Order: sequence, then structure tokens, then C-alpha cells
Amino acid sequence: MKKHLFAAVAAAALSTALPAFAQNIAIVNGKPVPAARAAALSAQVAKSGRPITPELANQIKDEVITREIFMQEAAKRGLEGSDEVKTQMELARQTILIRELFADFQAKNPVTDADAKAEYDKYAAANSGKEYRARHILVVKEEEAKAIIASLKKGGKFEEIAKKQSKDPGSGANGGDLDWASAKSYVPEFSEAMIKLTKGQVTQQPVKSQFGFHVIRLDDVREAQVPKFEEVKPQIQQQLQQQKLTQFQDDLRNKAKVE
Repeated sequence: MKKHLFAAVAAAALSTALPAFAQNIAIVNGKPVPAARAAALSAQVAKSGRPITPELANQIKDEVITREIFMQEAAKRGLEGSDEVKTQMELARQTILIRELFADFQAKNPVTDADAKAEYDKYAAANSGKEYRARHILVVKEEEAKAIIASLKKGGKFEEIAKKQSKDPGSGANGGDLDWASAKSYVPEFSEAMIKLTKGQVTQQPVKSQFGFHVIRLDDVREAQVPKFEEVKPQIQQQLQQQKLTQFQDDLRNKAKVE
């Protein structure tokens, strides 16, 4: 009879204690450490893309317990009441709230596939047409450019002359190569002279621009290579999302009454 009575009492005590243990991950110096803290930290880690493995869950638990130990010591020393700590805590609170505000706005104002496709179509239209593969040699004086043209007519190597004499540090080291680009990528004087050339042809007169005098050779022409929508969709969505967020921020600033 006594054994049965003891077992009943023990079972009742255990059933009462279980909810408390379920709500806390530890008791540190008599103070419960809520399991919600570990859950919140786990959620932050999960947002970064890391899977919560059993090993990582134990590390998070240890981190939460360690923080409680340090927090208790800080409180014991009266640090949380200092003006500096209060200021830093207020700044942290503001940062968290502002971050949540922006996240809430983005969640309620997503960039649709139609938005992204419309932006892509504008990009594709603006970048369609021809692309040119050209080389140039940039010098300061017109006489230098004329001498280079004369040297090329006698069999001089364009790439070698560019490496030795071009004042353009970007292309000079590569034999004057400007890679593929649309005509509108260059200043008007350069573009006008370049598009008149046929493949392999060199300008017969120096081309003057704000940078100096150019000797230009056209190596090739092709239709512009525009990436497919699916290839650039993530970047377009990110760009549009940032534009929406920036507009939201500007609207709030403009509506605010600041005295």
C-alpha cells in the first residue's frame, strides 16, 4: 500500500515538473533560461542558410547558457544601468525595429515576375543592335598619331605599337584591345569613326577626342549578346526590390515633419 502511494506521489510531482523543464533549457544560479532564447538564436542561424544539426543545436544551447552566465555577472556589477549601456541598447533596439520595418515592407510589396520581365525587356531593347571589337592607340599629339598610321602602312604591328606608345593604361597593355562594346559606349567622335570602318581596317586620319588622338582598328562586328531572362532574373528582382525600398524610405522622409 505504501509503495503504491509513493509511486502516485512521485508521478504527480514529475508531471508537474515536466512543463517547467520543457520551457527552460537550464537553470543558472537558480534562474531559469527559457528555451525560447535558443529557439530565437536557432532561427537567426537558419536564416543564414545553415541547417540546424544536432551538433549545432547543442552549440546554440551552450551559447545561450554562457550568455546567461555573463549577463548575470554584468547585472551583479550594475553595468546595465550605466548611461553608455542604455544608449547602446537603445541604438540596438532601433536597428532591430528598422530592419523589421524594411523586411515587413518587402514582404508586403514583392517584385512580381511581370515587373522583372518588363525591366528585362527595357534592358534588352536598350542593349540590342551591333557590338564592336576594336583596338586603339591613344597619344597626346596629332603628329604622333600620324606617324603611327604611317608606321602601320609600312607593316608595323598594331598590338606592339599600342603596348609601347598608347597612353590608355587600360587597353595599352593588351595591345589596344577594347573588347566587345556597343558604339554608344564610346565618346561620339570615337564611335563615328569606328562604325565607318570595315573589319580589319584602320583609321587613315587621327581621331580627335577629349582624351587626345586615337588610331583605331576595327577587328570584328556582331549582334549584341543579351543574356536570357532567366539568367539575369535574380539580379533584376534584387535591383527592383532595392528601388522599391529606397522609394519607401524617401517617401517616409518626405512626409515626416522635422522641426
